[in-house]
Formats: sequence, C-alpha cells, structure tokens
Amino acid sequence: MTAMVRTKVAVAVMVAFLALYLVFAVRYGVLLIGVGDPVATALGIALFVLPLIAAWALIAEVLFAVRAERLGVLLDAEGGLPTDELPLRPSGRIDRGAAAKVFPKYQAATEAAPDDWRTWFRLGLAYDAAGDRRRARWATRQAIRLSAN
Repeated sequence: MTAMVRTKVAVAVMVAFLALYLVFAVRYGVLLIGVGDPVATALGIALFVLPLIAAWALIAEVLFAVRAERLGVLLDAEGGLPTDELPLRPSGRIDRGAAAKVFPKYQAATEAAPDDWRTWFRLGLAYDAAGDRRRARWATRQAIRLSAN
C-alpha cells in the first residue's frame, strides 16, 4: 500500500470516528438539555456547539487537502514538480539542512512570478521540506487561491 493510499485511509477512518463522535455528542446533548438543571442544559448546549466547530474544522482541512492534492497532480502532469534529490535522514524524512539550502531557489522564483500558482505551490513544498509547516500551508493556500482565478 502506497503512502498516499495509507494517508487517504487514515483520513477516512478519522472522518468516520468524528462522525460517530458527533452522533454521540448530539445524543448526550439532547439528554442533558432534557434534565432541566441549568448546568446540565449548559453542558448539553456545549455538546451541540463544540461538535459543530470540530466538523467545520474537519471539512476545512479535507477541502484544503483535496485542493492541494489536485494542484500537485496537475503540476506533476505538467512536469513542474521539484526534482531536487534531497538526502534523507535514517527516519526517511528529508534532511532539513539540505532543504534549507535549496529553499532560496524557490523563494526567488516566487518573487519573480508572484501571480503564478505553480511557484507558490513549489514554495509550499520547499517550506514543508524545510520543516516549516505553518508557512507551507500558507504558501499552498496562496497557490490554491491563485489557481482559482
């Protein structure tokens, strides 16, 4: 089983568990609201609100992943994915020091073509390889936004 398939299976399992959690949370929320005690009613209402927030966050993350994957497939089909062969650590992860050395190339390309989603997507991959997940997600969101235009 490839890493991509394992990831998709893991996401599907997480979604299923969250759906099961939502069902139980709503059920217990209804039971708590029916008790009549103000504290129990407040807890019952919280059991409605918190799962809604969790569902929103899950949907946002899944949509982000689907859109990012779509861009990755498109860029791969165009032959535009980075081909840098970065050394791996014994754990199998990319050596961050080596990734940091090639990072300026992708940053310069993005600065030269700031309206091209491809450069932003490659920059996101470079951020991810360097271990900066927050900026990787930001750059990938920029790529998604630009690709929609």
